[in-house]
Order: sequence, then structure tokens, then C-alpha cells
Amino acid sequence: MKPKSVAALEKLGRIRLSRSFFMRDFLYSEIANHYGVPNVPENPDLAVEVGKRLCEELLEPLNATFGRIAIRSAYRSPTVNALGNDKGHSCASNDKNHAEHIWDRLDSRGCRGAMACVVVPWFADRYADGADWRALAYWIHDHLPYSKLQFFPKLAAFNISWHERPVRSIYSFIKPAGYLLRGEAASDDFVGYYTDFPAFRQA
Repeated sequence: MKPKSVAALEKLGRIRLSRSFFMRDFLYSEIANHYGVPNVPENPDLAVEVGKRLCEELLEPLNATFGRIAIRSAYRSPTVNALGNDKGHSCASNDKNHAEHIWDRLDSRGCRGAMACVVVPWFADRYADGADWRALAYWIHDHLPYSKLQFFPKLAAFNISWHERPVRSIYSFIKPAGYLLRGEAASDDFVGYYTDFPAFRQA
């Protein structure tokens, strides 16, 4: 059930999703803070279930390979996401965010999923010096079982999602903007973009 007390919310926040991440790490929201709306899962069991997959399969390898990653935005309750959409804070509609930023709702296909917006500081420093965002995009494509990636100009932050029926798409607001890949398999053709990256490490 949705936590309805401080003690219950603290208990939810202590749930360990993976080696490096706890549920509390994913509940912060500027929108929730600004408007005074709690960002609390309505279905904590589902949120924890998909959050573990997101962390174990995607975020932990990033963390292990590149050093500590920063969480920019992750779980949004339906109420917080709808508010962000209504107020023009770059949130897609609730229907489009089910099984993405809204972890505790199934999408229109009845599937589970979870999304987080993250920054890899190791790469953000390189990006600030002129590195091509596609280097990190292709590295993730060739090494991790992501569903969607979406890159943004500030800090080369990107949305990364786990989904039980992954679509394997990469979209960017950084030039060259638009879709980079849509459903392609990993390929040796992309290795040249990231030859100087650290060796891949699991958690």
C-alpha cells in the first residue's frame, strides 16, 4: 500500500534496490518540492520490483565502469508527473510515462518498466571539452540491455530505461538531434567512438 506515515516512507526509502542504490535515491523531485506535492509510489511493490531491474541491469554497470553516477530525475508519482506536464516542466503525459518515470503503472501494452535521468560525471567532463555525446550512447548500446535512451544538452544527461519488452531506441536533443538508433543490435561498427573508455565492469 502507499506509505501514509513518515515511518512507512522511511521504511520504503531504506529498501535496497542494488549494491549501490536505495529506493530513497530515486524519490527526489524538484517539481514535488516546489509545489509541495509528495512524490510517493501508489504501488510500492511494483516500483521496487522494476527499480531493482533498472539498478541491477543498467545503473550498477555504469557506476562500476565510470565511477559514481548522479541521479537527476527518476520516479515520479502520477500526481507529480501530471503536475509537471500541466505546468510545462518537460514532463510527458502520464500515459506516455507509465512504465517509464511512473514506475508503478503498467504501460498501454500491460508491461513493466522504469526510467531514470542520470549524469555520468566522468563523461560530462569530457563532453564539456567537446566530446561527442554519441560515444556514450554507442557504448551503452553495445554493453547494456537498455530500452530507451534520450540525451540532453546540459551535462550530457540522459534518460535510460529498463523495460520488459525493450525497444532499443536512442534519441537526442544534442546535435545531431533526432533518432540515432531504433532497434538495431550491438555492432562492432560503433567501437571507434569509445576506444578510450574504461573497460566494461559489472557491479
